[in-house]
Amino acid sequence: MDQAKAEAFGDRMVETLNAGSLALMTSIGHRSGLLDVMAGLAPSTSQGIADASGLNERYVREWLGAMVAAQVIEYRPDDATYSLPEEHAAFLTRDAAPDNIAAFLQYVPLLGTVEDSIIDCFKNGGGVPYSEFPRFQEVMAEDSGQTVVPALLDHILPLVPGLTDSLRDGIDVLDVGCGSGRALNIMALEYPKSRFTGFDLSDEATSVGRSQAKENGVTNLVFEAKDVTKLGTPGQYDLITAFDAIHDQADLASVLAGISDALRDDGVFLMQDIAASSELQENIDNPIGTFLYAISVMHCMTVSLALDGTGLGTMWGEAKARDMLADAGLSRVEVHRLDHDLQNAYYVARK
Repeated sequence: MDQAKAEAFGDRMVETLNAGSLALMTSIGHRSGLLDVMAGLAPSTSQGIADASGLNERYVREWLGAMVAAQVIEYRPDDATYSLPEEHAAFLTRDAAPDNIAAFLQYVPLLGTVEDSIIDCFKNGGGVPYSEFPRFQEVMAEDSGQTVVPALLDHILPLVPGLTDSLRDGIDVLDVGCGSGRALNIMALEYPKSRFTGFDLSDEATSVGRSQAKENGVTNLVFEAKDVTKLGTPGQYDLITAFDAIHDQADLASVLAGISDALRDDGVFLMQDIAASSELQENIDNPIGTFLYAISVMHCMTVSLALDGTGLGTMWGEAKARDMLADAGLSRVEVHRLDHDLQNAYYVARK
């Protein structure tokens, strides 16, 4: 045995123990608003931070201890004050989006809630259904709210030449797996002459989108709770979008075939999905590869298997995606990356 290698790995595991703990503490700091509050405060005592955030001082003080030990928050023992450096706030606050890593760290405790069920699947097969994941749609909405929604009009839609002009003139658009419909609401407001439809299996999510549309006063947008494996709308849409909604489908082949069938002959399918290779060895250098495989084990793969699906998982990769798009009749495919978006690729597919 290489003793130096063993000791280095042991050190790495200790670092992982601390990093996992920091992920939990950062998620709490994000959800409670502590990080946002501290970004706007001068160095303050634990009581001052608790008062400013409206939280219990004892819990705030112990949380501060963890964050100081992690060297995220700075502590001055002479006056017992804490501060969040500007350089750290740039990656930890809502104002820092799309660079707010704290929002993504919510996935760690969230996925931990289904660990017992996942272990059972390791032993007996099957999967864990969507219904067992608390807050997942909420966190996903915040995730896309940082990466997709702000870039939608200026960066994502222009990936398709001439699309924004067509949207201004008026076309028919479908969003598959629309969730709470944030992207659709933005598009419906921006392009009042176009007609937008959102399908999602979750009635709760589509209700949120419907309420937002009503609040926005848009009349060119409808939502429907629908199984997207059964679109049943041949040749009806000029543009179909799917934002992080394809790889965890139970019957992905049927979904893609339905999308192809629902497009008009000159229509476009714009799909945002995880930027990865279909080959494991090519994902080793992915800066968030471990996280992406973990979220596949803990969510994307298992929710598909829970529905007796294929369980392709988060890391199905570009080659597999191209093959399946071609099998569905979408053989002309371009893949794009955006500078601000570490985790996603954008597929522009045509018949």
